[in-house]
Amino acid sequence: MPHALLIDFGSTYTKLRAVDLNGATVIGTAQGPSTVTTDVTQGLDAALAELDAAMGGLPKFDHRLASSSAAGGLRMVTVGLVPELTAKAARMAALGAGAKLTGTYAFELTGSDVTAIVADAPDMVLLSGGTDGGNRKVIEHNADMLAGSSLSCPIVIAGNRSATESVYEMLVGAGKSAIATENVMPRHLELNIEPAREAIRQVFINHIVHAKGIDKAREQLDAVMMPTPAAVLKGATFLADGYGIEPGLGPLLVVDIGGATTDVHSACDGAPSESGVVYHGLPEPYAKRTVEGDLGMRHTARHVVETIGADAFAADAKLDAQMLEALLARTDADVEWLPARDHEHAFDLALARAATRLSVVRHAGTLETVYTATGPVTMQRGKDLSTIGLVIGTGGVLVHAADPREVLAGSLARADAPLALCPKEPRLMIDADYGLFACGLLADVAPEAALALGRQSVSELPKPEGNAGHGANASR
Repeated sequence: MPHALLIDFGSTYTKLRAVDLNGATVIGTAQGPSTVTTDVTQGLDAALAELDAAMGGLPKFDHRLASSSAAGGLRMVTVGLVPELTAKAARMAALGAGAKLTGTYAFELTGSDVTAIVADAPDMVLLSGGTDGGNRKVIEHNADMLAGSSLSCPIVIAGNRSATESVYEMLVGAGKSAIATENVMPRHLELNIEPAREAIRQVFINHIVHAKGIDKAREQLDAVMMPTPAAVLKGATFLADGYGIEPGLGPLLVVDIGGATTDVHSACDGAPSESGVVYHGLPEPYAKRTVEGDLGMRHTARHVVETIGADAFAADAKLDAQMLEALLARTDADVEWLPARDHEHAFDLALARAATRLSVVRHAGTLETVYTATGPVTMQRGKDLSTIGLVIGTGGVLVHAADPREVLAGSLARADAPLALCPKEPRLMIDADYGLFACGLLADVAPEAALALGRQSVSELPKPEGNAGHGANASR
């Protein structure tokens, strides 16, 4: 009977899933503290011992695959030409590859820009700029600035192909580690981010895994495949699309609420759903990830409240102003505290609802009316998520919430944000088994099992009594 061991080296915990590939079921789970700052094998061994005890012995694993977001995740800086074109394309490629962006730059880098990049100490830089055969001056200038810096991380080149060779030679000649791939925007408004995503993944496997100390567990693994957010995005896309003759669940949105950030993943084309709407700007990728670094449950809780408005937040959580401030002060002082009393749970649920609402609005496209010589035109920027059929929630606050449906309802279209193209009537589901990362890891080596595992990992949330709810029932 074939089995797989799937591992997520997280920032706090190393999480394990033992999977029976024939039955496509999770047969064992365990976790131990992530010990990347000392020796990653210590936390892994602790989790394996827990798994061994829980299962009464470990089976032979045919696949031992891992993802990682430990030690700060994959910290990246992107550099492009025009903010809304090549710089935006580079940002999409980096986020889709599972990166945590620490800086985004456009036009010619200045000395202070380079000083800031070096100070950020990123794990990788993605250097883009210019369409193929177009502007090469800016990317060559930026390469020269990086070449002359003390930057020591790998640099992925994904810009004007006419300049790629000279840029590569410039960087390598200065002793930098450089990797050349295809242009993220070869022609005006044409997106080509998959080659850059794959290049980033390969650099992650070949360089970053070693830099983070995760390769110390090499003897216990086949490979560290990708950053954990990339595994979740791949799992979400696989679950949406299906494999072979097995259909997927269709276009979907995933909301992952964490202590420091809220990630949103979508797998859909996002084309205008209404006739007469004209799309404007850079096309959106089918598989898209956004990260909201100011919308976390703990590290940025005060910012979430300030963005919503303290009075509105307090009313939603049914807290008075004094109690709200006391909870925010507690969160500022201890980002690891957990709610125990009713008003603390109410505070957390209101934070989760707000983070969901704000992050999905930012991820979704917008409509605007533009007046032209021939009359008004409705213009869409970004993805239209209004007809998406499924929203999946994941993350500890959702898994442990008394009413996760109430939290995920924050992703729905609202009358007070009429121009945001958020989902209107999706089914609401939860990834209670934390299976999307496992689905993503398995997708290449055991696709049939990966799809079945993904389907079994999500379940539809019960509809409120006396309410028809959203959409049709879905089987677990």
